[in-house]
Amino acid sequence: MAVTGFYFSENVPPDAVISDFQTMNKLNFEQFSQLVEIVFQFLAGKHNSTELLQHLGTFSEKHGVNLSGLRNIMKSLLLVPQGGLKRGITAAQMRADAVKLGLSEDKAEHLSKKWESDYSALVQTSLNQIISVNQLIDMEWKFGVTAASSEINQVGNTFLQMKLVIDKGNGQVENKFLELSLAQFYSFLHEMERAKTSLEFLV
Repeated sequence: MAVTGFYFSENVPPDAVISDFQTMNKLNFEQFSQLVEIVFQFLAGKHNSTELLQHLGTFSEKHGVNLSGLRNIMKSLLLVPQGGLKRGITAAQMRADAVKLGLSEDKAEHLSKKWESDYSALVQTSLNQIISVNQLIDMEWKFGVTAASSEINQVGNTFLQMKLVIDKGNGQVENKFLELSLAQFYSFLHEMERAKTSLEFLV
């Protein structure tokens, strides 16, 4: 029976992604947590693609893991938080998706806690990358309330949807969408205010 109903994506991920998540269970907890750290540092902009590959090479040599297979695992592991950023999923939803993909309970819990602690910084990095590479033409936002959800504690929760209109150049315009819970929005706002204060101090 096909696996359905993910929070991080409208579509069911390929079988290869599910297989990669199940393969991650063969890693011990320390190895898995190191991989998660590499992923989140990359998403936070602390490492570029070249540095990411270097970290994977070091990990492969240290733990005797096949580098080709490790790259596939990394691609699959990146897919979930990248989708989660676009759809503004919660830590509980991240955990549920990881378990549904076949990850063990303890590893899924670790991934969700990392997501919760780093979410605001990841959103800020994502927005900075979009704006620095492209010209922001317009921004729209709207608040909403969750009327129905498979998670009873999500019903009635307030969320913020953001639409960024980006000028890609050559007359091309692209829309970028983000969704944040109210708590995530306030956390993100706090990070932006801290950044603004730092810039004003330096100027």
